[in-house]
Amino acid sequence: MHAGFGALRSHCPMNLRVSYADCAPTAEVLADLARLETLWAWAKAQTGGPWLGGEYSAGDAFFAPVAARIAGYNLPVSAQAREYVQAHLVHPSFRRWRAMAQVDGADQDYYRRPWPQRPWPGPKPLSAQAVEGPQAENAACPYSGQPVTHVLALNGRRFGFCNAFCRDKTLADPEAWPAFVALFQA
Repeated sequence: MHAGFGALRSHCPMNLRVSYADCAPTAEVLADLARLETLWAWAKAQTGGPWLGGEYSAGDAFFAPVAARIAGYNLPVSAQAREYVQAHLVHPSFRRWRAMAQVDGADQDYYRRPWPQRPWPGPKPLSAQAVEGPQAENAACPYSGQPVTHVLALNGRRFGFCNAFCRDKTLADPEAWPAFVALFQA
């Protein structure tokens, strides 16, 4: 995976923060996509499952960055390949990965492209906001169990976290984090 698909990786660098309406894929990028579709179709035909090995496996995790590129750059693929990409976008591990990318600092210039943007094609996160003050429904961070120092508001409720990072990764996609979902639904 790391040694292949060079045209795709060069034309569409890994970026989980934005999605483009059109990236004008080159013939080489389209060839990489055709090769990917052949590999994915063969693997799925061997197992009959939604993932390459039947159940979600390391092979699927290896292809998550490719799925992110196909989704984020709105690349043309078959309906079967699009279903596989969509399965990645809704998978809890992928959602947590993308949420972490939202709070990992600003994009580097290398990753910026001048193409028109569109909304991210995956699930739309719940709308939460960072708020001031330590008042929260919970006294301990749902992840670490440490005392609350940072708070977010969601649906008129306040939830606390032990630091800005725990709060901000949750802000990016509250439903991606099982520990937070349990607290929210309690």
